[in-house]
Amino acid sequence: MIKLIVIFSIIAGNFCYGQIQISRPVTLMGSRFDITLVGKDSTSINQNINQAIQEIDRIERLISEWSNDTPVSEINKNAGIKPIKVNPELIQLTQTALYFSKKTRGAFDISIVAMDKIWKFDGSIKTMPTEESIKKSVQKVNYKNILIDTKKQTIFLKEKGMKIGFGSIGKAYAAEKAKELMQKNGVEAGIINAAGDVATWGKQPDGEAWAIGIQNPFEPDEIEEVVEMDNNAVVTSGSYEKYAEINGKRYSHIIHPKTGMPSTGLISVTIIGKNATIANGLSTSIMVLGVQKGLQLMNQFPDYRFLMIKDNGNIIKN
Repeated sequence: MIKLIVIFSIIAGNFCYGQIQISRPVTLMGSRFDITLVGKDSTSINQNINQAIQEIDRIERLISEWSNDTPVSEINKNAGIKPIKVNPELIQLTQTALYFSKKTRGAFDISIVAMDKIWKFDGSIKTMPTEESIKKSVQKVNYKNILIDTKKQTIFLKEKGMKIGFGSIGKAYAAEKAKELMQKNGVEAGIINAAGDVATWGKQPDGEAWAIGIQNPFEPDEIEEVVEMDNNAVVTSGSYEKYAEINGKRYSHIIHPKTGMPSTGLISVTIIGKNATIANGLSTSIMVLGVQKGLQLMNQFPDYRFLMIKDNGNIIKN
């Protein structure tokens, strides 16, 4: 994953304008989260950080497909058997995922987790899987077979062996929900950095805007661009660390759900806009769609900015 680096204009914890800033790293949803809040005293800030952690943990217990006792696991266990009644929040998040599936004609698909693991991105794969195995690997992947009954509040996977998972947008969604809770609590400013899916609001204690540095995927120690944030989010999808190289061609770990083939052409896509979940849906989709179709998709989201870095290092941005 491409790193998004928070650039502070002050040392965390210093007083300025009667406010302080505290950051806490924590492991949640199997990844590193960094929660940074601004307030008048360390006690209230740390209490709010604790509440943000609890909210992110709540989201994980709602959407994880790895734990046996979550609603998503129950949906997957009953694929092809029966619909499962879930709460309105999971219905809404699934509808958001299906929205992107329809927008991209299947380039984004939360049922991709049912795909056979024929690709490896640890350097061990040297030859292409067979055409037959690639085609077979996505037999259970089809967003059109995710059926939602809003009246009965149920989700049903039409075929046995199907699965859904929210790895593509789950962390961004958790960041947004934690941000929403903090704002309800009266926290005037902060950053929820969910393993590179970043939601921000307010300003730093010295009045400066939050600044996010986008890492250069070819030069990890360099920052490609600095983005000043204004109550919005920045999300990057990328493949510079996880990819396979076969016959001199780079294949991303981000797989096209319809074809079973890894995406090619782009090494990273960064989206800046109001909502981290929407931004994450866009960045993941564009990695699959490629530059031209990605640009067509972005034309439908004029309030969102983008920065695409191609495999050859060329940059396309608005």
